[in-house]
Amino acid sequence: MSASRSETASERGSHLLAALLDGMDAALCAFDADGVVTHWNREAERILGWAPEEAVGRRGLGGWAARAEDADDVQARLMGAMRAAGRQVHEFALLRKDGGRVLVRTQSAGVRGADGRPAGVYCAFSEVHAQIDLERSIALSEALFEDAPWGVVLVDVDLRPAQVNAHAARAFGSGRATLLGRPLGELVVQGVEELEGALQHVLVEGPPRALVELWVTVRTPEGERRRCWRSGFVRLASPLAEEPVPLGVGWLFRDVTEEKLAEQQSDRMRFRASQLHRAGCAAAECEDPMEAAAVHLDFALAGFADHVVLDLMGDDGRLVRAAASPSGGPGPVTRVGGGIPVRYGPGHPALQAVDRAGSVRASASSETWAADRQWPGDAAHSLCAVLRSRGHTLGVLTFLRSPARPAFERPDATYAESVAARVAASVDLAGAKDG
Repeated sequence: MSASRSETASERGSHLLAALLDGMDAALCAFDADGVVTHWNREAERILGWAPEEAVGRRGLGGWAARAEDADDVQARLMGAMRAAGRQVHEFALLRKDGGRVLVRTQSAGVRGADGRPAGVYCAFSEVHAQIDLERSIALSEALFEDAPWGVVLVDVDLRPAQVNAHAARAFGSGRATLLGRPLGELVVQGVEELEGALQHVLVEGPPRALVELWVTVRTPEGERRRCWRSGFVRLASPLAEEPVPLGVGWLFRDVTEEKLAEQQSDRMRFRASQLHRAGCAAAECEDPMEAAAVHLDFALAGFADHVVLDLMGDDGRLVRAAASPSGGPGPVTRVGGGIPVRYGPGHPALQAVDRAGSVRASASSETWAADRQWPGDAAHSLCAVLRSRGHTLGVLTFLRSPARPAFERPDATYAESVAARVAASVDLAGAKDG
C-alpha cells in the first residue's frame, strides 16, 4: 500500500515535470551521465521536428539530430558542461527531421545527483536568429533609455511614467527616478489635458497616423518653460497574453520649440510686410492725408493689437487725441474732434515715448491701470511709438492688447515703428496742407 502511494506520487511528479517542460517557450532537452536523452519538450520538437517519443532514449545526437561528422564535437561540448562550473554557451548546426539544418544557440549546465556527483546535463536551446532578435530588442531598449537623442517615456495604463530616459528627464527638468509614478498633472503646468487625451486615445484606439505637436508648459528649476514637443506614440501590449492586453504607451518626443518659434516669426513677418504693402496701396488712394493715416492704422491692427490710439502734438506741446479704434468692439479707426488735450499724468508711457523719441512697452500693474492712463478698460499691454517726420515729433501712436494676448516684444516694437513712420508722413502732409 505504501509502495503504491509512493509510485503514484512519483508518477504525478513525472507528469508535472513533463507538463512544465512542454509549456515552456524555450526548447529543452536533458542527458544522463552516459549521454542518453532523458527529456525532450514540445518546443524542441517544433524546432527540430523530432517528437519526444523519437528522441528520448537515444544516446547522443549523432545520426539523427546532428551530422555524423559533427556529432562527437557536439556531444563533447554538451557533456563537458556536466563538470564545468556555471552555464556553457555554444552554437551548433543541428539537423531537422526533414533533413534541413538549423543553427541553434545552446545554454547547458550540469546536473548533480543526491550524492553530489555529476548525474547529467540539461540544455536549453533556440534558433540563433530568434536569439539575435531578442538580443537586438534588449539592446534597442537599453539604447533608447540611455543614449537616444530624443525623449522616451513609457507610460502605464494609469497614464503615469513607468520608465524615462535621460533626455526626457532633462526636458521635464527633473531626475529620472523623480518622475516615475507621478501624475502628469504634477509635471506639466499647461497642456496636460491634450497630452493625457493623446495617451488615452492611443490606449483605446491605437496610435495616430501622423506625429503630434503638443505645446506644454513644464516646471523646471529655472522656472516655468513653454515648449513644443513633436510626439509619436505606440501602444504596448503583452506578447505573452492570448488576447492583446495593453501595458501602456511608448511616447517618443523631440523638442521643436525653437523651430516652431522661428516658423511663427517668419509667418508673422510675411503677414506684417503684406499688411504694410496693402496699407500703402490703400492709403495712396486717399485724398485726405488723415484718412490715409486711419487706413494705415486699420491694416496695422489686424492680428497685432485690439485697440489703437493716435495722439498728436498740439500747439502748446500737449498731446491731443486725433483718432482711435472703437473701445466697445471691433470697427474701423475713426477721427476724434474737439482738440482737447488728453489728461496724461507724469510717467505716462506716451509721454515717455515723446521724451525718448522712441518706443515704450508697458503692461498692467493694477486693476485700474488702463483707466488711469485714459485707455479702454480691457487694455493690459501697451506699445507706444513716437511719430517723427523731418526731425520733429508729431505725436504718439499707441497699440493696446487685452489680457488674452501676450505682452508686446521687441519685434512688435519694430513693426509698430514702421507703421508710425508711415502715419507720421501722412500727419506731416496734413499739417502742410492745413498750413
